Amino acid sequence: MCRLFGMTTGGPRVHATFWLVDAPESLEFQSRRMPDGTGLGWFSLGEEPVRDRAPVAAFQDADFNAEARRVVSHTFVSHVRYASTGAPEVHNSHPFVMEDRLFAHNGVVRGLGVLGSWLTDVDRALMQGQTDSELVFAYVTAEIRRHGDTSAGLIAAVRRIAAELPVFALNIVLAESRRLWALRYPDTHDLWVLRPRLEMHGPARHLGAGHEPGNVEVSAHRDACPAFVLASERMDDDPGWRLLDPGELLVVDGLEASSLFPFDAPAHPLTPADLSAAESVSQA
Repeated sequence: MCRLFGMTTGGPRVHATFWLVDAPESLEFQSRRMPDGTGLGWFSLGEEPVRDRAPVAAFQDADFNAEARRVVSHTFVSHVRYASTGAPEVHNSHPFVMEDRLFAHNGVVRGLGVLGSWLTDVDRALMQGQTDSELVFAYVTAEIRRHGDTSAGLIAAVRRIAAELPVFALNIVLAESRRLWALRYPDTHDLWVLRPRLEMHGPARHLGAGHEPGNVEVSAHRDACPAFVLASERMDDDPGWRLLDPGELLVVDGLEASSLFPFDAPAHPLTPADLSAAESVSQA
């Protein structure tokens, strides 16, 4: 199953090193089970989205490791990929960028021909790859443009997809400068949120059952600043991790967060038995 990561401080620029490479369940560690792509996105000093992607696992990607330790931003999106549609190549790696937004997705949506028919030539021109994820993002982007509001556009897009297309899972992290949207839909895969205070020198965190034994020292890159962290699985043993409810859309604007529940259950839900062999492996 692909892994999602999002983080925002709402303003101050920090490193995300702890979560990307140093945490017990960092993105780099998770990539040992997710071999098909790695990407890190952030926002430049000019508030433009920047991303670097590669069709290799994060633990094998020297650029990912270097950028995890070097890049500072107030908002990050990262993803490690296990391919279900689209070959393991750079244009199919997340996060995607469209109209000053970053986007990463975990799940399976069918009916891509129908979904593509909802797009204009302008929408399709934003795409570079062949994944269901990027197609979903292009449609989300079109609906945001049509509504003139990110939350309204995202909700409208997901509602139509859920009503008209077969859906196994549609977990999403969407980012604008200093803003994050996180969707867990429906209940197929987990998506967790943590609001830690990123301390410069925190205590060692013991790795609980199911992890390799030992302790990890909280990195000095964990700058002293409040933030929201979103992840497909808990990345350390902080008791503050909360599992989003099925259908919950968490909206983080600065450091103000609200939860919306605007979605019905999928009209055409896919079960594990409906998935192809490639899809089944990628979603395990």
